[in-house]
Amino acid sequence: WNEIIELFRAGMPLRKHRCRFKSYERCFKASEAVDCLHELLGSNQNFGPEVTRDQTVKLLKKFLKNHVIEDIKGRWGKEDFEDDGHLYRFPPSSPLKSYPKKPSCGKEVIKFPDWNEPKAGPSQEDIPVKSVTMNSEMWYKRHSIAIGEVPACKLVFRRELTQTNIEEIWKSMTLSRLQKVLGLDSLDEVLDTKLVNSKHIVQNVYNVNKQGIVTLEDKSKELPHWILSAMKCLANWPSCSDLKQPTYSGFERDVFKTIADYFAQMKEPLLTFHFFDIFVSVLGLLQKPSKAVEALQISCLLLPPENRKRLQLLVRMMARISLNQDLPPLCESVRTRTLMVQVFSRCILCSKDEIDLDELLAAKLVSFLMDNYQEILSVPSALKSSIEDHVVHLQRVQIKYAGADSDATLPPPSFCHQITTGEFEYQRATGSQEPLAALLEEIVMNKEMSVKDKKKKLKQFQKSYPEVYRVRFPNPETEAMLFPEKTKQKPPILMWALKKPFQPFHRTRSFRM
Repeated sequence: WNEIIELFRAGMPLRKHRCRFKSYERCFKASEAVDCLHELLGSNQNFGPEVTRDQTVKLLKKFLKNHVIEDIKGRWGKEDFEDDGHLYRFPPSSPLKSYPKKPSCGKEVIKFPDWNEPKAGPSQEDIPVKSVTMNSEMWYKRHSIAIGEVPACKLVFRRELTQTNIEEIWKSMTLSRLQKVLGLDSLDEVLDTKLVNSKHIVQNVYNVNKQGIVTLEDKSKELPHWILSAMKCLANWPSCSDLKQPTYSGFERDVFKTIADYFAQMKEPLLTFHFFDIFVSVLGLLQKPSKAVEALQISCLLLPPENRKRLQLLVRMMARISLNQDLPPLCESVRTRTLMVQVFSRCILCSKDEIDLDELLAAKLVSFLMDNYQEILSVPSALKSSIEDHVVHLQRVQIKYAGADSDATLPPPSFCHQITTGEFEYQRATGSQEPLAALLEEIVMNKEMSVKDKKKKLKQFQKSYPEVYRVRFPNPETEAMLFPEKTKQKPPILMWALKKPFQPFHRTRSFRM
């Protein structure tokens, strides 16, 4: 407040003006005062260039009310200053004296703090201060202090954040949001957070092209040009821009086989072995599509950039091929959509143990991914905005008011909290079993699966997840009810084989000699 008043008094040009046939020395027009003060505020590090002309007028109203300026007739005390040609001047007395304050209802009037007073402890001059922009809320807080409308306050200087600091903020807030969406008390049961690379998250958010596809810094990790051409050919069939289509029959099947063979030879799925459990846990949210989409959005941000880009290109191609009515059938016996899921599901998601049951999990997730790929593989805007706002908040000089526990204008991010061993074991036994239980129920209720295949899948499930299986089938009787034994009917007696022509009994006579 004092600094701005001193700058305004020193920088405001004063000259002779005429008003109603009378001359006034050392005064200025209202519009000239707005021009001068607006320029001063814009160049001041505590306010910045975003201060508007309207906000400058409001501050000059405060100046007039508190006798920092007066009109040429010596009147002040009202906020009737306007951006016009009225004439004003500086009063002869110093405007930096104690100003009248509002009644405090018997309480002690809080003294306005002296910003020039040295503070005990480390020198604030050694702390780097970044130029800040004054928002409207902070604007009113600052200029209201001088007229006693808010309690005393002090500036809290922030340290300069390094790129590493910003990346760690992105990691912690991203994992915190993922934990909340999944409804877990801890991510430890489904994810080793030490394996999450904070650089990958930042690159996946900011290194993107106009279509939202990740751009890689290391060009050696790009897909080969011939694979990109083949994928583009099928995705845009029959109009291919960079490939002249041969006319022989079955060309599209050869192109598809080339793509399938390339992705099949990968050593690790696109969603990686490390993140298998986190993606499987999303299966429990598929009944709430909006929650599942957000969970997959955030989970895909954790992927290495090269994996995320390949996933974006592959799933987009799969979705377009499935909906393309002009593309000839790629397989005579299987629908195109089913073929996409069968061919590419294992190269997208599978576990390191390669359990046969993974195929069902992957197929279910990939189908949902194809239906919602545009949302899932885009950057979550709400998460991005909240993290960026938090980073700006940490970099900004803050005002802390007397009696306030925190000067934060944003809610602090929630982090994982430590739990007991018993709580962890309970969460591991319950939280991660929900999607597996849903999968088991799907196998049980699948009427299209043959009895032989169903028994095989159930046996694999029992071997892999005995606890989940035991909950569904606590005893052999409940399991037997799923496959009731058929009563074997004895074949009817072939009566015709027993029927012979009636032969009367003939007594034989013996003749004795």
